[in-house]
Amino acid sequence: MSEALEQEESLHQQMSVDGLYEQWFLEYASYVILERAVPAIEDGFKPVQRRILHALRELDDGRFNKVANVVGAAMQYHPHGDASIYDAIVNIGQKSLLFDCQGNWGDINTGDSAAAARYIEVRLSAFGKEVVFNEDTTEWQLSYDGRKREPVTLPVKFPLLLAQGVEGIAVGLSTKILPHNFIELCEASIEVLKGHSISLLPDFPTGGMIDASNYNDGQRGGKVRVRAKIRELDKKTLVIHEIPYGTTTTSVKDSIIKANDEGKIKIRKVEDLTSRNVEIHVHLAPGVSPDITIDALYAFTECEVSISPNACIIIGDKPVFSNATDILRINTKQTKDLLRQELEIRKNELQEKILFSSLEKIFIENRIYRKIEECETFEAVIATVDKGLKPYKKNFYREIVEDDLLRLLEIRIKRISRYDAFKADEVMKRLNDELTEVLDHLAHLTRYAIDYYKNLLKKYGKGRERKTELKNFNTVSVAVVAATNAKLYVNREDGFIGFGLKKDEYVCDCSDIDDIIVFRRDGKCLVTKIQEKVFVGKDIIFCSIFRKGDDRRVYNLIYSDSKSGVTYAKRFCVTAVTRDREYDLTAGNPKSKLLWFTANDNGEAETVEIKLTASCTAKVKQFEWDFAKLAIKNREALGNQVTKFPVRKVELKRTGVSTLGGVDIWYDATISRLNRDNRGQYLGNFEAKDSILVVYKDGNYELTSFELTNRYEQDQILVLTKYTPETVISAVHYDAAQKNHFVKRFHIETTTIDKKFQFISEAKGSKLLMASVDAHPRIEVATKEKDKGPVEKEEVAVDEFVEVRGWKALGNKLSSHKVVEVKTLASKPVEKPQEVKKIPVETKAEPEHSSEEKVTEEQDDTAPINQLDLFG
Repeated sequence: MSEALEQEESLHQQMSVDGLYEQWFLEYASYVILERAVPAIEDGFKPVQRRILHALRELDDGRFNKVANVVGAAMQYHPHGDASIYDAIVNIGQKSLLFDCQGNWGDINTGDSAAAARYIEVRLSAFGKEVVFNEDTTEWQLSYDGRKREPVTLPVKFPLLLAQGVEGIAVGLSTKILPHNFIELCEASIEVLKGHSISLLPDFPTGGMIDASNYNDGQRGGKVRVRAKIRELDKKTLVIHEIPYGTTTTSVKDSIIKANDEGKIKIRKVEDLTSRNVEIHVHLAPGVSPDITIDALYAFTECEVSISPNACIIIGDKPVFSNATDILRINTKQTKDLLRQELEIRKNELQEKILFSSLEKIFIENRIYRKIEECETFEAVIATVDKGLKPYKKNFYREIVEDDLLRLLEIRIKRISRYDAFKADEVMKRLNDELTEVLDHLAHLTRYAIDYYKNLLKKYGKGRERKTELKNFNTVSVAVVAATNAKLYVNREDGFIGFGLKKDEYVCDCSDIDDIIVFRRDGKCLVTKIQEKVFVGKDIIFCSIFRKGDDRRVYNLIYSDSKSGVTYAKRFCVTAVTRDREYDLTAGNPKSKLLWFTANDNGEAETVEIKLTASCTAKVKQFEWDFAKLAIKNREALGNQVTKFPVRKVELKRTGVSTLGGVDIWYDATISRLNRDNRGQYLGNFEAKDSILVVYKDGNYELTSFELTNRYEQDQILVLTKYTPETVISAVHYDAAQKNHFVKRFHIETTTIDKKFQFISEAKGSKLLMASVDAHPRIEVATKEKDKGPVEKEEVAVDEFVEVRGWKALGNKLSSHKVVEVKTLASKPVEKPQEVKKIPVETKAEPEHSSEEKVTEEQDDTAPINQLDLFG
């Protein structure tokens, strides 16, 4: 019996301990969420940040304070150590919004840490003082030890949570709110107050570019892609001058070195020359394309990072997952309510001032103070003053109480003797005017809140323009941009491929992430990942790098069907496959075999000679077969019958030309890239020999290939078009050496691809104002005869103003007067030649003419009517 009781008691104790652990864990999790990691919606601060702001307000006298002193002051309210307070101060200070900082506060670009707390100083910024604090609208509580009072939340009248951003890890959840632009937040708050819809996108202090198409308003599940800004200094050097948010110049440089060591990119060296501004130089290896390297940097390094927002905030002492729009709406509503509270407080203050000023005036002007001289008791004095004010009490907004009478009795005789009724009336007038204004603001609170945000923009918006450029990125194909860091070898007889077969046949350079397509003599093909050595089947007739979606590479094939004995020919593309799965290119019968196979990168169609066996019964035992007459179908097609007789041999008769024609190319300005997907501006149909003409805003032109990996930044170009030898560039430029504007027209006389040529003056200050390849471009020129004279505008037809000359020519002077502005107008439409209607004329039969005479008459038939011999 006793053992049973002991077991029951032991079980009860065990259950109690389990319950305690559950309770303790929940208490700890709640504490971390509410008191450490997640910000409150009311002011956007974590508790440590709120205590720092409160401590700085207590210390504020307009001068800088040592951060070590601020840390000590904040520790009166914060139950944790000085390290967390110091880190939080530096974090707020680096956001350059609430603090004025002095000393070395570190660098968010390089990742350099701030100096020790004893060496740096801080004070509240003017913006911080204006939007964060108000003693009268703050709710207070006792500090952790009960000695001090601290704010429950600060009365912040601005969406600080969205402006600064926040990141925190609690127990079981985390928060990550990305920073947004100051100006855009103010403008969005104004739109919310007007009842309009809004859209918010992040803006990072490090700049760079952001693709926020999947931002999802900052909710869980969203994602933004952030890229560094990379420009081409020359064909051998790239410069990174803005980096993604969350990275540093050191981490970006290290990631580039790592990608180079792994063979993903090919560079000679990378230099971090960052000082005040980010500047990382990437020196390319010889023969490496800058455009492809830029894409490779985005694909393999920290030049592109993905950030997943997760807007978790404290609302009503509970963590809530929200979004940027709802946070802004809540903050805007709270700002409006705080402004109302401040107006109500100010209204009460003004009413009290007006009330006492009125009481004072009545008390002095009616000499009520004289009547109290005969009173023997204090109660009698109070009664006498109250009786003297009685006729005026109905004019006051509230009842006159004893405290008001006591305040009147405290007025000194000196002040009574110097009382100036005129000045008192002026003061009361100003107070009444202000009260009227406050009442108007309360009556039109939305208008007042809008004006408040506009005032913030006016006072603090300068220099806070958006730093991160909004763009849509194309997805970089890793296989396309990966450097060729391996070599493909093949052992055809034994059926092995790989980059480790260095004693076997070399095929091509490749990347260690490429897929390889293999064709065998038995009519099978497969795609496999490149490895050091892999078996793909014996009798390999072709292997190469596989490019998914490549519809320009066409395979020409002739095979003999083992079952029927018929020989078929077909043309097909392989655009998508399942890796390591074998595909049969024949009719599917065992022992069928390939008689002819070619892989043509641009759809070429050769002519072959078919030789039949000598013993067959065919009358013609040798004939030609032209692949150009076959349509390009899918790989599963049976093919066209070549012959039903056995084939002895197939030989090449003539190499063919492409049957695909040119490639249609478009330019998508959104992503600054070419494409073949009918997106953006159509540039034309391009043959292999064709090129693209680019005219840059800096006064250079360049001929480039039409590779889809080329990059054309929209903000750097004026003209992007298909180049033809007949193309004429019309340009208006300012020559700083001549101090005049010139107009020139010229043909492209250079043939070098991927090299820029400057066609305006190299003098410092020279600039290109307009460029066009239209046939009849027009401009509007605004000029002044004198500096203070009237502005005159003139329309100029460029093709009539200057003739076509060499590309180095200066051109014709645009005007002898001072040119104020040059504006591009719509081009003059090209006039079509007027068609002349033929007039039918009945004529008698004429003798026959020679063929030359007939041609002459046919040509004359299109001449103007007055030149025709209508009557023979």
